[in-house]
Amino acid sequence: MASKSVVISEKPVKHVGLSDWQARLNEARSVATSRRNDAFEVRHEARNLRNEKDIQARWDCYHNTKRLEDRIGEVSQWRESLEECLGRVEREIEILRAEKAQTERELEALAVPLTVVSECLATRDSRREVEMTYDEAEKELKLELALVEKDQIMLRDQCQGAWEKLNALEDVRFQLNLEICNKKEAEKIDTEQMHLNKFSSNTTFKNNPQRIPKESFTHDGWLTNTKNVKTLAENELKDTYALRESLFVCRERSRNELHAQQDQVDHTIRRRIFETQRARNELKWQVVKTEEEMNRCLAEIEAIEKTIDDKREVLKLAESRQENRFARPGFELCRDDPFHGLCDEITQLRSTLNTLTDQLNVTKGNYSTLEDQHCRLARDLENKEHSMMVEVRTLDQRERLKSWQGKECRSQTGRNIQLTRMEHEIPRSSYA
Repeated sequence: MASKSVVISEKPVKHVGLSDWQARLNEARSVATSRRNDAFEVRHEARNLRNEKDIQARWDCYHNTKRLEDRIGEVSQWRESLEECLGRVEREIEILRAEKAQTERELEALAVPLTVVSECLATRDSRREVEMTYDEAEKELKLELALVEKDQIMLRDQCQGAWEKLNALEDVRFQLNLEICNKKEAEKIDTEQMHLNKFSSNTTFKNNPQRIPKESFTHDGWLTNTKNVKTLAENELKDTYALRESLFVCRERSRNELHAQQDQVDHTIRRRIFETQRARNELKWQVVKTEEEMNRCLAEIEAIEKTIDDKREVLKLAESRQENRFARPGFELCRDDPFHGLCDEITQLRSTLNTLTDQLNVTKGNYSTLEDQHCRLARDLENKEHSMMVEVRTLDQRERLKSWQGKECRSQTGRNIQLTRMEHEIPRSSYA
């Protein structure tokens, strides 16, 4: 039986050995493993980055929401404070308008006493010949006329001041209303922004949202402006209270001043006597203390002069010792410890004499100043004595005019008790 052979044909390319094939497989496996590891690291980093940015975005949004909430609370607090201040301003405006109207009615009512006084003066001008005298009645009428005219001017000025204050309060009320409206609008806008989220329909990308508007202010500027508005309102309220009190006082004064003029003058004179006496006593005390200080200063001058004389004697002794030691012969004329000690002593004594001389001049200048002050105090004391004597004489001259319900007071204490309306609380036997 004939055998058959198979013809084998090989591909005409370079064949790779088994070891090379195995190495190539290992290389492919290691490269694939490395690429997968790298891909895992990239995916891990990407996942961490996504988580971190997601967390950061959520916290940033949360913090900004809290900031908006805090800002809304701050604006709301200031708005409530300004609203409370606005309420006080509006109440003060109403009260001040009522006070102003009452003062205007009081001013119109002064036309009646003014007319009466004018008629009385015109009637008394009808007197003839020697009866036309400048007696006390005419003086009192003219004083009453002057008082009425002064009260008219005073009340007119108060009404003018109240009108100006009302205008100022109106301006403050306008500013407060403007601030409150702005803060309400800011609260509304911030509240809307606080409730926005990423799922809201009205959120879009904006062109340059981080820009700073030209008309914007810093938080400190906003706070300062708000505080200034509130401070302005509070200052105006303080002035308003003082003005209302002034209106009331002026009205009461215009009602009572015509009936209290005499007692007011007496009280003023007695008060002036008391003040003059107190100033005189103070000047007496100052004169005594100044004289004592002058005596002490003079004694100190004498003590300094005696000390200077003593130091001059000691200086003569030191200089004589030093000069006499210059007579030593030969090498004995050396600069030894006594030489240096005497030099130091002479220098110290001369410095001491200069210091004492300067102090003596200062003390003498102070004594001269005290002497001049003593002369001025003595002159002032003499003037106060004369002024008190004049005031007392003036008060004594008015004694014939003093009467209280037809009863004379024989003592200064009694007059003071009557002027202070204390008769019913203090027994009359204790001061009559």
